[in-house]
Amino acid sequence: MPKMKTHRGAAKRFKKTGSGKIKRYKAYKSHILTKKTAKRKRNLRKSSTVSSADEKRISKILPY
Repeated sequence: MPKMKTHRGAAKRFKKTGSGKIKRYKAYKSHILTKKTAKRKRNLRKSSTVSSADEKRISKILPY
């Protein structure tokens, strides 16, 4: 059985934390920022964790 390849698109978007959870960044921060409030844009900067429903799927495509 050959080694599994890492999904390169996912590798750029997700990182594994020390505890094994998967960290992600929030969407809606790339364009049309003038109508969004400063508070909303500030909160979009923060990272969050992947939901438990998606965690298994993402960890499969990020084996290493």
